Amino acid sequence: MRPWRPKSKRCGGVFDLDAKRAQIARLEEQAADSALWNDPQAAQAIMRDLAGLREQVSTWDGLAQETADALLMLDMALEAGDEAVLAEVAAEAEKLKEKYDRLEFQLALSGPYDRNDAILSIHAGVGGTEAQDWAQMLLRMYLRWAERHGYSTELTNQLDGEEAGIKTVTVEIGGPWAYGYLKAERGVHRLVRISPFDASARRHTSFALVEVLPMLDENIEIEIKPEDIRMDVYRAGSAGGQHMQKNSTAVRITHIPTGIVVTCQNERSQLQNRESAMRVLRGKLYDIELQKLEEEQARLKGKHVEAGWGNQIRSYVLQPYQMVKDLRTGVETGNTGAVLDGEIDLFIEAWLKEQVGAAAQ
Repeated sequence: MRPWRPKSKRCGGVFDLDAKRAQIARLEEQAADSALWNDPQAAQAIMRDLAGLREQVSTWDGLAQETADALLMLDMALEAGDEAVLAEVAAEAEKLKEKYDRLEFQLALSGPYDRNDAILSIHAGVGGTEAQDWAQMLLRMYLRWAERHGYSTELTNQLDGEEAGIKTVTVEIGGPWAYGYLKAERGVHRLVRISPFDASARRHTSFALVEVLPMLDENIEIEIKPEDIRMDVYRAGSAGGQHMQKNSTAVRITHIPTGIVVTCQNERSQLQNRESAMRVLRGKLYDIELQKLEEEQARLKGKHVEAGWGNQIRSYVLQPYQMVKDLRTGVETGNTGAVLDGEIDLFIEAWLKEQVGAAAQ
């Protein structure tokens, strides 16, 4: 039996090596033009794209060479009737298939900022304490997910609920491909359970909105005019709300043209809070443009896109049965405890793979 071969045709629509090589040639020609460096920002963008393309093509070429070597070894083993070598080739074929599957999945992480760190915000929906407790549960879920992946986390803003939970929270998550993975989590998350805050033990439905933004490099141009922002400062409370600082270190930035309001109070100084708030604002402005592009692409494809709270992406049911189901991909699991403990990769990977398939159409 011959070993597995990379299914080159399967990737042709999404990852066309010949097209990538042609793109590399065009970028190399632009990079060789001395006039390009009159615009350092444009030059950096071209060099970044060029390095990424070279890495991708080199990786796939390497896999093709490894496969060719395995096939040659197989032919020699078949001629010699060497069972030991045949077993070795079979094991190598499995390794190559696993490597191919990983590389194929990375095709889903081809966005310009997918390699970047992420800014994740959670906002409790209507429902008071019940919804705020759900937002707290989601925060724990994402912190546990980040821990499993070896990512760093830093809370930059948190507004606690009056009785329990949180009204809103923002956390910066740092690590390779953090934004590329977490962008799959954007949207409304719905919880159904017996409320621990209801003396009558009735079933409640709660909602929370998850926003995910890329942490943008400083050299990425997102125009924010000084006259378009208003900054207010105030005294910050601790995460538990039991201490008030004597100095006004908390920052609230309002982007006047869009009405976006960003607050940050968890850093020690006003300057640090302002820098954190501006990072979030830049990410939000980028996300607005990205959503416009996605909506226009969907419109051209004839696909209806509905924004807002009605656009639920996942349902978590704890009563009367145990089930977490992603409403976009249909992926589901009855192991709700594992999901709420951060095991959400099955949902993320399914959504990302679906995006690859949609891009190839």
